[in-house]
Amino acid sequence: MKHKNRHAGGRHRHQFFAPEGRSDLAGHGRHRLFDYGEMRLLVLSLIGENPTYGYELIKTIEDKFAGSYTPSPGVIYPTLTWLEEAGHIRPAEQSGRKTYHITPEGEAYLAANSADLHAILTRAASTDAPEHGGRRNAPVPVLRAMENLKTALRLKLRNGGLSAQEAEQIAALLDEAARAISQI
Repeated sequence: MKHKNRHAGGRHRHQFFAPEGRSDLAGHGRHRLFDYGEMRLLVLSLIGENPTYGYELIKTIEDKFAGSYTPSPGVIYPTLTWLEEAGHIRPAEQSGRKTYHITPEGEAYLAANSADLHAILTRAASTDAPEHGGRRNAPVPVLRAMENLKTALRLKLRNGGLSAQEAEQIAALLDEAARAISQI
């Protein structure tokens, strides 16, 4: 296999955290939604259901997890590369984009790992419950506002970080919004 783990100590570079589940490798008290290799299995199963491309996979996974988890392109595209190098998927040009299709080797891999896939899909189904933060039934204006907030925070943090005063201001705004929402 062409893919080699280039990360120290055999740890996978991408960590997928959720409020409940198994603890992460670093032991920081946060919990991972996916163990090493599970994202590959999930992506492969989705491609097996319907040939697709990267962005569509991101949206499909977000929908499967009821909005409580959205993989980044930095997670999806390396996963697609690994699956392609392993011979589990093959790309094809379709409508000007690279669409991935499962191979017989990929189908055999899914069959051999069906119990693990079932566990992943069971976790995905459990995120529909309100206590898991699922957003599937949230009103469109609320979802739009949540996305606007997420984007604004990402842009602010990406553009050189924050001063201590800016960080305090943002935290105060978020705390106030949380208090106001809880009183509605």
